[in-house]
Parts: sequence; structure tokens; C-alpha cells
Amino acid sequence: MNIAQLLMGLGDAATGVAEGDVAGGSLLGLLLPMVLMFAVFYFLLIRPQRKKDKKVKAMLSALKQGDRISTIGGIYGTITDIKDETIELTVGKDNVKLIMARWAIRQVEDVPVENDSEVLN
Repeated sequence: MNIAQLLMGLGDAATGVAEGDVAGGSLLGLLLPMVLMFAVFYFLLIRPQRKKDKKVKAMLSALKQGDRISTIGGIYGTITDIKDETIELTVGKDNVKLIMARWAIRQVEDVPVENDSEVLN
């Protein structure tokens, strides 16, 4: 056996070991970043959105007559009647009645109804 054959044999053995390491490690190398990306997306995007949706759903189910609300269109009014998916509002000094969808309510305001004309002017 000459030196060239011996070196070629060592080279083949080294590449066999290296290929085995790469094949076994590549699965873990590909899966770990994917799992980490999912965890980051879950904690930064999915979880906060679910919490927000839960708060909005609780707020919409707790609406009652006399609540002062603002809509997603920027209309402020007082709830006068609640049906299944619609809400009747009175708006302004003339008590104009509007019928809105329940999902169109942004938030319940903490403004007292007695000071309605002072707050809106």
C-alpha cells in the first residue's frame, strides 16, 4: 500500500463521518429555528391578539341601556335599546336615533350622561 492510497482511505473515512454528522444534525438544525420562530410569533402576535379579542367580546356582551359609547366611526352616543345584534343610540342635543351593529362599538366611555352637552361642545 502506498501513501496515496492510505491518504485516500483516510479522506473517505473522514467524509463518511462528516456526512453522518451533517445528516443527523441537519434535522435538529432545521427544526430548532422553526420551533423558535413559532414561539416568538405566538408570544408577540397570537397571544396578545387573543387577549384583546377576549376583552372586546366581554365589553360587547356587558353593554346595557344608558351606557355612553363611541363607535368605530367616531360617533358618540347613549344606548337606548339593545336587540340581538343591533343597538339603538341617541346622538346629540336633538336625541337623533341611530341603529348600529353591536360589533361597530369601539368602547364604553366614562363620560357622565348629565354633562352630555358640555362635553360635546
